[in-house]
Amino acid sequence: MTHASSHPAHGGADHHLSPHEPDADGQAEILDLDAEVLGAHTASITEWLPLKEKPRHIVDLGCGTGAGTFALLSRFPDARVTAVDTSASHLHRLRARAEALGVADRVRTVQADLDAAWPDLGRPELVWASASMHHMADPDRTLGKVHDLLASGGLFAVVELADFPRFLPADAPEERPGLEERCHAALAHDAAAHVPHRGADWGPKLAAAEFTVEGERTITVNVDGSRDESVGRYALSSLKRLRGSAAHALASEDLGALDRLLDTESPFSLLRRSDVAVRTERTVWAARRA
Repeated sequence: MTHASSHPAHGGADHHLSPHEPDADGQAEILDLDAEVLGAHTASITEWLPLKEKPRHIVDLGCGTGAGTFALLSRFPDARVTAVDTSASHLHRLRARAEALGVADRVRTVQADLDAAWPDLGRPELVWASASMHHMADPDRTLGKVHDLLASGGLFAVVELADFPRFLPADAPEERPGLEERCHAALAHDAAAHVPHRGADWGPKLAAAEFTVEGERTITVNVDGSRDESVGRYALSSLKRLRGSAAHALASEDLGALDRLLDTESPFSLLRRSDVAVRTERTVWAARRA
């Protein structure tokens, strides 16, 4: 990603907190962990899509490091995917994984800023946009572009997280209960300015763009970290990025408690807690071009 806070055509986990974030490698790590932790939920969404026929060509808008791309390749073994993102490093990572999995011949990567000129993306039967639509500077323009892009009768799947995932119980940590919510509250104003379309109801927007909305589904995500060690690593990477964005607005006591959670050598480390989980909601809208 070239502009972490608001740049379009970048999907996966919604960890776009502020312009003062770590580099793309840190973002890529979170995207990879997001794919690992939420893989079953992503697969369930691909299985739910109200497709009339199995697609042969799919476009993944804002593919990140490929969470959606690889879920779609697995779900539709005869399909090829055009994966679009602003980040050359994320696309490189996606291509490397495609080669390792033996599916490189089914993947085309395209580096593009979809708030600028659109490249030639062919005529797909399915367009997938996960955690990317709310980053578009002009979502209505993007919806129109997707409508024109799709084959007649094609499907557009918009997947969005309700908010940044939560990882700790409300009464944690013991010395500073509610720490995580205070971190997010400190960033609420900046987040509203940088990503004003996060949390939008995409149904009316899709209808206004002449799509027929054929389904909407909200999935509650609650992945228990005591059963999956990757949840702890996901929480650690995510809260490190949160600290980088919120530190300037936190009380010293909150910052100290957060640093103890992030210290992997500390007995208070996130990696040593049994109550870490990934909690959020994902909503998917399925809309057809007539």
